[in-house]
Amino acid sequence: MNRRKFIRHSCVACVSGTALAIFSSSCISNRYIQGELKKDGLEIDAREFEITNAGKKTYRPYIIVRNDALQFPVCVYRFAGNEYSAVWMQCTHQGAELQVAGDRLQCSAHGSEFDNKGTVKSGPAQRNLRNFPVTVINDQSIFIDLRAI
Repeated sequence: MNRRKFIRHSCVACVSGTALAIFSSSCISNRYIQGELKKDGLEIDAREFEITNAGKKTYRPYIIVRNDALQFPVCVYRFAGNEYSAVWMQCTHQGAELQVAGDRLQCSAHGSEFDNKGTVKSGPAQRNLRNFPVTVINDQSIFIDLRAI
């Protein structure tokens, strides 16, 4: 194989692999819900994480909570049982709204990336995301304490 063919095949393989990764990660659709604003935070129904398919119950890894009173949404990740993480979806670099990509939050403005607990994984952002205490109430409701905003 000559150099030109090698480069062409390599580029096609890289582009195909990237496209496949994007399409497979997009199979998980984002779930947006309207959280109920309470005195100190947002309350959501814990059942919003449930997916029932052919009688089998599974769980979404995250949901995105919006409320008209908030400038940015909050992404709530479910780890197991009653273990959750809630992070403010505003990039700490220059304030752009983040996009969810599986267990990562990404900034489309400058490429910063954060994990599902809000820790910076790649810059230019240098500060972690704001995260909020999450309390599970009677295994039915989830309260996100927003007093840290």
